[in-house]
Amino acid sequence: MYASREDIGYDFGDDSKVGSKPIKPNPNIDGGWAWMIVLSSFLVHILIMGSQMALGILNMEWLEEFNQSRGLTAWVSSLSMGITLIVGPFIGLFISMCGCRTTAIIGGILNALGWILSAYASNVHYLFLTFGVTAGIGSGMVYLPAVVMVGQYFQKRRALAQGLSTTGTGFGAFLMTALLKYLCTEFGWRNAMFIQGAISLNLCVCGALMRPLSPKDLREKYVVRSDSEENRPKAQSHSTETIKSNGVLSEEPEKKEEAANEEVLGSVQHIEIGGKSGSGRSMYGLRILKTVSQLTVTVKKGFALWYSSYFGAASLFTNRVFVAFIIWALFAYSSFVIPFIHLPEIVKQYNLTRQDNVFPLTSIIAIVHIFGKVILGIISDLPCISTWNVFLMANFTLVTCILTLPLMQTYVGLAVVCALIGFSSGYFSLMPVVTEDLVGTKHLANAYGIIICANGISALFGPPFAGWIYDITQKYDFSFYIAGLLYMVGIIFLLIQPCIQKKQPREKSTEEAQV
Repeated sequence: MYASREDIGYDFGDDSKVGSKPIKPNPNIDGGWAWMIVLSSFLVHILIMGSQMALGILNMEWLEEFNQSRGLTAWVSSLSMGITLIVGPFIGLFISMCGCRTTAIIGGILNALGWILSAYASNVHYLFLTFGVTAGIGSGMVYLPAVVMVGQYFQKRRALAQGLSTTGTGFGAFLMTALLKYLCTEFGWRNAMFIQGAISLNLCVCGALMRPLSPKDLREKYVVRSDSEENRPKAQSHSTETIKSNGVLSEEPEKKEEAANEEVLGSVQHIEIGGKSGSGRSMYGLRILKTVSQLTVTVKKGFALWYSSYFGAASLFTNRVFVAFIIWALFAYSSFVIPFIHLPEIVKQYNLTRQDNVFPLTSIIAIVHIFGKVILGIISDLPCISTWNVFLMANFTLVTCILTLPLMQTYVGLAVVCALIGFSSGYFSLMPVVTEDLVGTKHLANAYGIIICANGISALFGPPFAGWIYDITQKYDFSFYIAGLLYMVGIIFLLIQPCIQKKQPREKSTEEAQV
C-alpha cells in the first residue's frame, strides 16, 4: 500500500512534455560526486550533532568551574542545540543568495570561533553568547546546507543517502564523547574547547565539497524524476517552479524577474563597452560598479525567493500538509531529546546504576539509531513502498515507546524500549525526503529550514518543561505522558490534512458539474 499524489492531496503539474525529451542523465545524480556530498554531510553530522550530544561532559566541567545552578548551566547546551535548528529559516535566505557551499564555509568559521572564544569564558553568561549563540548559529549555517545538498544530488536513492549521512550523529556521539572526555582529563576543559574549535574548522572543508549543480543538471534530475514516477507513484512535486496559493506550480514570476535582472546588467555592460576608450581609472570604477550590480541582483533575487516562500503569494504556508508537518515538528523532537536528558536520573531512581554503567541506556538508543536510519532509508527506497507511510509508522512506534517507557522499571524492559526508540527515531533521515516531496527541491532549503526551526523550539523548551513537571510531581512519568500526548496530536495532524486536501478537489469538481 502506498500514498499516491492524490493521497497527499497536493496538485502537481503535467510532466509529460518534459519527460518525453531524451536527455542523458547526469552521472553525478545518484552517483559520482553525489557520494562525496554524502561523505561531507556525514562528517558535518559528526562534528555538529555528535558534538552537541556529547556536551554532557562539558556541562559537568562548567558546573564545577562556575558553581551555578544546574538549570542555569544547562541552558548553555540547550541554547546551542536549539539555535542550531531555530535559525533554519534565516539560513535559507543565505542559501538563496550565496549558495550552500559559501554558507557552509562561513558557518564553519563561525562555529570554530564560538568554540575558541568559549575557552576564555569567565562565567556562564559569557558562554550563552559565545557557545550558545555564536557556535549555535555557525552550526546552523553548516547543518542545513549539508541536508539540502544531499537532497539535490539524489533522486532514486534519496532516503538511503540521507540515512547514511545522518548516521554521523550516532557515530559522532561516541567519538566526540570519548574525545572531549580525554581532552578534558589531559588538558582541562578550556584547552579542550580550544582544540575542538580547531577541529571544527574541518567544517569549512566539508563546505568546500558541496559543489553546486548547474541548472542543466537540475533539469536532468527532474526528467529522471518524471520518468521514474510512472513505475513508482509517490508524493513528489516539481521543484523547478514556484508554488501558487492553490497548490499549482508556476514559473512565470521567476522568468519576469530574470528578464529585469538581465536588463540591469546589460545596461552596466553597455556603459563598460562604451567607456573602453577612457582612462584606466574609469575602467576600474566601471568594473566595481558591475560587480556591485551583480551582487545586488543576486541578493535581490535570493531575498525575493526567500520572502515569497514565507510571506508572498507563493507562500509555503498555503500547503496545508506542510503546515501540519510544522505542527508535528513542534512536538516531535522533544520526545527524542527528553530520554537523553532524563534517563540517567530515572536509572538512578530505579537503582539500576550498576547495569547502566556496563551498557548505558542512552548508548543503546544511539547505536540502534544508526541502524534505524539506514534500514528505514533502504525500505523507503523500495519501488513498492511509500516514504510517507514508512515515516508515519516510525512515528507511531516512537510515540508508543515514549508512552510505555515510564511503565518499565527493570533494566531489560528499559533496554528494549530504548532500542525501539533508537530504531524508530531513524525516521529523522526521512524528514528531508518527505519535505522535498511536499514542496520540491527548489524550496527544500526554505521549507526544511522551517521544519528544523520547529524542531529547535521543541529541543529548546522540551527538556526544561519536563524538568518543571518533575519539580511539581516529583515523578518523570507525567513528563513522558504529556510529551507523548502532544506528539500524538502532531501525528493526528499529519493524518487528517492529506484527507482534507484530497477531499477538496472532489468537492470543487462536484460544484462545477452542478453549475
